[in-house]
Parts: sequence; structure tokens; C-alpha cells
Amino acid sequence: VRLSQPATSHALNRLRRRLGDQLFVRTPQGMAPTPRAEQLAGPVRRALDDLRLVLEPETFQPAAAHRRFVIAVDGYAAVVMASRLVARCRAAAPNVQLSLRLVGDQDLAARLDTGELDLALTSQRAPAERFDDEVLIEDRYVAVLRRDHPAGRGGMGPAAFASQPQLVISSTGEDIGFVAAGLAARGLTASVGAEAPYLSAGPILAQSDMVAVVAARIAAEFRRAWPVDIRELPFEAPGLECVMVWHRRVGDQPAHRWLREMVASVARST
Repeated sequence: VRLSQPATSHALNRLRRRLGDQLFVRTPQGMAPTPRAEQLAGPVRRALDDLRLVLEPETFQPAAAHRRFVIAVDGYAAVVMASRLVARCRAAAPNVQLSLRLVGDQDLAARLDTGELDLALTSQRAPAERFDDEVLIEDRYVAVLRRDHPAGRGGMGPAAFASQPQLVISSTGEDIGFVAAGLAARGLTASVGAEAPYLSAGPILAQSDMVAVVAARIAAEFRRAWPVDIRELPFEAPGLECVMVWHRRVGDQPAHRWLREMVASVARST
């Protein structure tokens, strides 16, 4: 904030007198906000965001811009889009920083409301009318297994699929209950051999007899890096989407519009 430590202390004291609250108190872990400070944080952040929007230039020049965008990504977007998005933004705007954060347990609506997030790339559509969204990618599910897997020779029927232990991707959050339902409709069941995040799924599949059900574009990424093959599922499966979500408050902001165009362009080329 371009203030020295004494100046910051004086400013904090003025705020304490004005608001009738300590705002920040010392704890063994350092300074911590009081409940009143936490209550103020959201409205103050929104006010500052609104002021920044008013003062921002009417055009955005990426090559000369210095700013940071924070984007929440789910496992799908992290695997399929993240590397291409970073590379494209670095080429077009070398001084623009992207901060990509896994969705995890984040309250996306609240963080988009406060401006902590600029965008979210997930499988979920806009959670309320104050948000907008755009479907970036429509995908389908396939089976991935190691190259030369016995079950993959000459196609893979329901019985062959069910006979192999499944590798369940633990970092996705996707509902793959359709796998059990599709097998049950044929009087079959499958067993779970292991659970693993996307980060380790490729090498596990390449070195085991397990089969994983993942999105086709993720399967393609696995195949580029590891000796695995892709097979169609022997039962019906729903489609899936990658959706870009943002707050309508920033919808017409030139810098934010540029960012969304970059994301959409990467999605089209994926």
C-alpha cells in the first residue's frame, strides 16, 4: 500500500477510532481480524473493485498491461486447458500474471462476489442470475487402459470391462455413478482397485491392469505422456461440459473481456 510501518499504524489507529473497533488484534499467530473487520471486508472489497472499474482505461492493451488475474479451475480444466492458457497469455501479455487455483472446497459464488476470483472454469453453470457463463467444451467419457492390455484387444465389451479393477480419479468431483448403473443393467459389477488424483493416474494406468473412466480430452493428454490406449465405453454415459463463469459486474470491463476471449480461444483450439 506504499506506506511505512509507522504510517500504517497511524492509519489503523484512525480507522479504529472512526469505527469504534480494534479491527486487528495480536495473537500468537500474528495479527488477526476481528469479527467487525471480517464483516467489513466484503463490502470494502466490492467498493474498491467498483472504483477500479471506473478508473480503468476504456481499452485494454495486453502487451503493455501489468496486472494479475485469479482463475479457479477444476481437475478437467487444469489438465486440458491450463498449460495452453498460460502459454498463450504469456505470449500476448508478458507482464500479465495468471494465478490458477484448484476449485477444491472454495465457495466460488462468494469469491466471485468479492472479486477474489476473476473467473471459474468448472463443470457447473452460473449459480445465480448475478453471474454469467459460457460453455467452452463439450466432451464425453471413455475408458483408458495400458497399451497391450488383454481386455482391450478387439474392443472391450461389458463383461471384459467389469472384470478389470477400476482406477477412480479422486481429484475430479465428477459423478461417475453411471458406470455402476450401466454395468448393473447388464447384471455386472466392477470393483475399485485404487483411487488416485489426475497427477498420478497416467503412470498408474500405464503400469497396471486397472481401467479408468475419464473425459476423452483428458484421455488424449494421458496418451501423449504415457503408453495407454483409449476405448469406447460399453454402455451409455452422459456428456460433460467445461464452463466459464464470471460475475456480471465485470462483464464489460475491457481487461476481463480480453481474458475471457483468451480462455475461449484456448478452448476452441483444444
